[in-house]
Amino acid sequence: MKKLVLLLLAVAGLSVTKTLAQMDDASMKAMQAYMTPGDMQKMLAKSDGNWNADITMWMDPTGAPTKTKGTCVNRMILGGRYQESINKSTFNGMPFEGRSLVGYDNAKKVFVYNWIDNMGTGMMTMEGKWNAATKTVEFMGTMVDPSSGNDMKVRETFQLIDNDHQKMEMYMVMPGGQDMKTMEITFTRAKK
Repeated sequence: MKKLVLLLLAVAGLSVTKTLAQMDDASMKAMQAYMTPGDMQKMLAKSDGNWNADITMWMDPTGAPTKTKGTCVNRMILGGRYQESINKSTFNGMPFEGRSLVGYDNAKKVFVYNWIDNMGTGMMTMEGKWNAATKTVEFMGTMVDPSSGNDMKVRETFQLIDNDHQKMEMYMVMPGGQDMKTMEITFTRAKK
């Protein structure tokens, strides 16, 4: 098995080397820009560290919200290209843990976001644009509706209020196009 893995790695390495050798200058510059962390990645890195979370959730838009507290630890990974977040709290008396990866795709000029947690087996995926005027990333994407097994549209806003405060709001996009707010999290940087 080890020999097979080594052989596959060697073949992949030769393939990449050959491809890079065949690239023209414009393609090489584009590849370099794509792989190099820039201003958006630096902006993400400012959120590294420990955060306290005040979480409000709505299961029914006409009902009272559920409130809980949690923690979040952010750290840049893979050479400053992505930010990994580990979130912990409780949900209906059960331990909750979720993880996200957020990055900025230099080629597409959008933020990319993936979320998984211990309350499901699916993955939420989103893309978003930075709104400099409101200091907010406005995400759109999909997650699985567990009752039907179909994708459902979700919208999320993530606002960088200042260096020590952030706010996330999540909405389900209903079939008629209207939004139903399902969650709001206010993050405060933990004191050292």
